[in-house]
Amino acid sequence: MAGTYDIEEKRIIDRIKCIAFREARDAGATFLGRHWVAKKVHQDFHHLAPSDEYFVWVVRRPNYQNDRIWAKTVDDTEEDERYCEMIKNQECIGIFVICTAKRLYRVINDKGESWTGQYFRDIILTEHVFPFLKNEENVIDPDEAIFVHDKSPCMRAYQTQHLLQDNDVKFWGNDIWPGNSPDLNVEEHIGRITKDAVEKKILSEPGHSRYLEETLKMHISHVLKNMETDTDLFETLLCSYPSRLRAVKNSNGRHADY
Repeated sequence: MAGTYDIEEKRIIDRIKCIAFREARDAGATFLGRHWVAKKVHQDFHHLAPSDEYFVWVVRRPNYQNDRIWAKTVDDTEEDERYCEMIKNQECIGIFVICTAKRLYRVINDKGESWTGQYFRDIILTEHVFPFLKNEENVIDPDEAIFVHDKSPCMRAYQTQHLLQDNDVKFWGNDIWPGNSPDLNVEEHIGRITKDAVEKKILSEPGHSRYLEETLKMHISHVLKNMETDTDLFETLLCSYPSRLRAVKNSNGRHADY
């Protein structure tokens, strides 16, 4: 569809409508009603496979990057020096998570491995994401699955974009995904659930064992394992994309309360 768009939501929905029209036309349909198109738009978000990477710490610490983006006032970003000093040397574990309408998949980062662009491409994408998305047990339709990741440096790198294209993986590229927008990445919600659950389990640990890396890793694995097939949660998150797009649009660059 030719033309320019002021908002990303309009462009994405128009694209879905075009695809829906072609499918209906090829199937012999003579009329497309509003309800039919609305249903198709709703269904297509089920093909998304949102993902994110984050760190879980023995002592819960804020996500300063997202805090800066979500902050409503300057006071919301105030740093507590005593708190920062207290948690400076604690154990943490990096996690990559991707979910579809059918399943959640995670990669727990081995100690000492940096989250570089090369690691993201060679390990996360090539060894984990590509096989996951091509397996029909994990996605509704492997040919329609769309990989979604925020615009972190490892994702927006041209090497990463070309790698996805070379492996015939559909994805929201640099021309689709807006700037750093936690409100549009439903995996931020998965991260919050994970951190909340792990924090409760860590606090229940006696004495010094709560500060050990193996304790943290055990609880992370357990929490994510329990979420692995929570399809009600995944569907709720994927179906929230239209309202998320509207909320981001209506916020006009401000906090979207998502």
